[in-house]
Amino acid sequence: MHDTLDRTPDASLSTLPGAAVLRRTHRLLYTAIGTAIAYSVLSSGSKEYRADPAGALDGNTQGTDAAYTGVTLSLQPSGIAYLAIAVIVLFAIGRVLRRATDEASAIRILDRAALVMIGVVIAWTIVAHISFWSIPLEGIDPNLPALPGVVFGNVRVDVS
Repeated sequence: MHDTLDRTPDASLSTLPGAAVLRRTHRLLYTAIGTAIAYSVLSSGSKEYRADPAGALDGNTQGTDAAYTGVTLSLQPSGIAYLAIAVIVLFAIGRVLRRATDEASAIRILDRAALVMIGVVIAWTIVAHISFWSIPLEGIDPNLPALPGVVFGNVRVDVS
């Protein structure tokens, strides 16, 4: 990290005091946007289960002409992850304003915030997929407004 702090600024960049911190803040904001886009793409999925109507039996154990039924689950991004990204950015900027004593410490705070943001989103995505793919499809009650235990992503249930 000291290599980036000891380099002389490019001639095309501003010589304004604090320009390095502003550049790093700019990079943090781009990291937040990129992380949010990546999260949107990576935290979606779907799976479905279709019951075989030929094997359906009525109460008298006779074959029925039951409709072909199925359940489709769709994983969608959670708004909580986007909120976490925003909170990390705002917290980092506030921490720079309150605690940074020089340019190097401000840049360290912003770099750590970017790493924390990326780590949180990666962990959130992994846990969301693990919880989503562990949901059993057989026996899902179509009247439930939400599936119990799934808090890391939004899961939509479609019964047809």
